[in-house]
Amino acid sequence: MTESLSLRALLRLDALTCLVCGLALSLGAGPLGALFGLPPALLLGAGLALFPCAGLMALAMRRPARPLVALIVIGNWAWAAASLGVLALTSPSALGAAFVLAQAALVAAFAWAEGRAAARAPQPA
Repeated sequence: MTESLSLRALLRLDALTCLVCGLALSLGAGPLGALFGLPPALLLGAGLALFPCAGLMALAMRRPARPLVALIVIGNWAWAAASLGVLALTSPSALGAAFVLAQAALVAAFAWAEGRAAARAPQPA
């Protein structure tokens, strides 16, 4: 995430990431659960939760209203924090822990970059 990425570009990339991860987690919850040492129901729930998130981001991408973008940024920070909670409350495999940490870091990076981009965006008249 560089300074040159616009808020709309960040929201587009975030929405695409949510869709791809949502599909992978919801369709592959069983095999991924076994591989990651995480409950398949947790992965399925997380995957399904990503679809409305992607929709919200797509809506914000079309017209990035500050309250909507703030909700997305807060939601991303909450997702990253909840991911750390998953590590504390479960016993994932090494690969599972690496996956949870990697996606938490990516989501936190989106939260940070989207927050900065929103702060730089001009105020509506």
